[in-house]
Amino acid sequence: MSGQYPNKIKSLPLYDGRFDAYKLAANGSDVLFASYPAGTDIPEHQHETDNYGVITRGELILTMQGETQRIKVGQWYHVPANVKHSAKFEEVTDEIEIWFHPE
Repeated sequence: MSGQYPNKIKSLPLYDGRFDAYKLAANGSDVLFASYPAGTDIPEHQHETDNYGVITRGELILTMQGETQRIKVGQWYHVPANVKHSAKFEEVTDEIEIWFHPE
């Protein structure tokens, strides 16, 4: 798997989903260290988790509720639970994303 992460993070279990990530399970949440190749396009979807993320390399193009924004290195974003959204990555991108599970 790609991504510029420390070896300790690379020793975490791999996430089994539509993108590459190392997964750190936590109480009531999951922390994903995700990497996306240039050209990745994730179609509109929604999920039960309340997600927060920060871009550590590259850029996320996030579309949510008809509004598109570019999230750059060092910027945080929030995708509330059950809100439809899509994502594009025009360049190689890494991010740390926290998925808070419903209580």
